Amino acid sequence: MKISVVINTYNAEKHLATVLETAKHFDEVVVCDMHSTDSTIAIAKQYGCKIVYCERYPYVEPARNFAIAQAQNEWILVIDADETIPEKLREELYKITKDPNLGGVYIAFKNYFINKYMRSAFPDFKLRFFRKEGAYWPEEIHSTVKVKGKIIKLPKSRKDLASEHLANDSVATILSKNNNYSSQVAERRKGKKIGWIKLLFSPLFWFIKYYFIKKGCLDGKRGFIFAVLKAQYKFSCLAKIYEFQQQKNHLGNAS
Repeated sequence: MKISVVINTYNAEKHLATVLETAKHFDEVVVCDMHSTDSTIAIAKQYGCKIVYCERYPYVEPARNFAIAQAQNEWILVIDADETIPEKLREELYKITKDPNLGGVYIAFKNYFINKYMRSAFPDFKLRFFRKEGAYWPEEIHSTVKVKGKIIKLPKSRKDLASEHLANDSVATILSKNNNYSSQVAERRKGKKIGWIKLLFSPLFWFIKYYFIKKGCLDGKRGFIFAVLKAQYKFSCLAKIYEFQQQKNHLGNAS
């Protein structure tokens, strides 16, 4: 079976060449670009990618379905412009396409923070390999593709099958993304009820999840900071939903 790699891009020159170097042995590489102003397109052309363009969105999910539709092969591997494809992973993906009942595969990702690999952020499974037929990617931020057929996870014990997420975002970058993403989430979930229990304990649970359950404590101070940032993101989502509802109520009372 043939596989198409699909990458959505916008000003992605920093890591794109490294990523495309790991993707060059697949049958097709589609780069769907949101009209980048850096050297993204020049890099994609150097690697012989199929290049298509779409309108710019504040986040990637609304562009996923269009990008996938441009691929010509039965199997799709979606990666971001800062995610690598190890050789062992490529070999494994071609092997498992022989399963006629298989619809999708969760792949593990290795994440980095303040220049070090984060044990608490592994395996970070994402459903990124799937049959094109019947696949649909919801436009909501951080959504997961919907597929037909059996879904499996590659074993987390096989770290050689994990994609490396090269971003290594700074604290400032993460806070900026948290602010942007939480605004998008709040807009889509503005009808959700926000009570005291959720406001108090949901962010706390996220901290506990990443610091204790996922063993962020083993990552030292980085693990603590990472867990706090996760909790901060959750709190921002809830606070913005509540703020929106209060503003709506105020306008309603004023009228």
